[in-house]
Amino acid sequence: MEHHGNCLCGEVRFTIKEAEPTVSACHCGMCRKWTSGPLLSIDAGSGKNVLFEGVEQIGRYRSSEWAERGFCKNCGSSLFYHGLEDDSYYIPIDLLDTVDQAQLTLEIMCDNKPEYYSFSNQTEKMTAAQVYQQFVEETEGTES
Repeated sequence: MEHHGNCLCGEVRFTIKEAEPTVSACHCGMCRKWTSGPLLSIDAGSGKNVLFEGVEQIGRYRSSEWAERGFCKNCGSSLFYHGLEDDSYYIPIDLLDTVDQAQLTLEIMCDNKPEYYSFSNQTEKMTAAQVYQQFVEETEGTES
């Protein structure tokens, strides 16, 4: 399923060629500071699957050794979380033009979630240790 979206001012537009409308929530402190709440995103796959227009308006912030976060230089919208190791892109779900079919299915870094909010639907939940372990296993599997 193809998805289209843009930042708040419309200077940055994008097309995700193919992605399932499943949403994940990240409760880590960095994502909550970046978005002023949990990052609710869709897995857009690799950079080959995402086409950006208005790239001159995209700022990038290297938030860790393994990732950078993109934002619109004009309006400040959070545009993507980009995993550098595997070229993965996670796009905030509410930047998409249509989100009617989207369903929240996964919450990560649940042990970092503050008590003042919670989601009412049932989701798979992963702690920080589980997320890091999965990342290590995936990385080790690609080094052979």
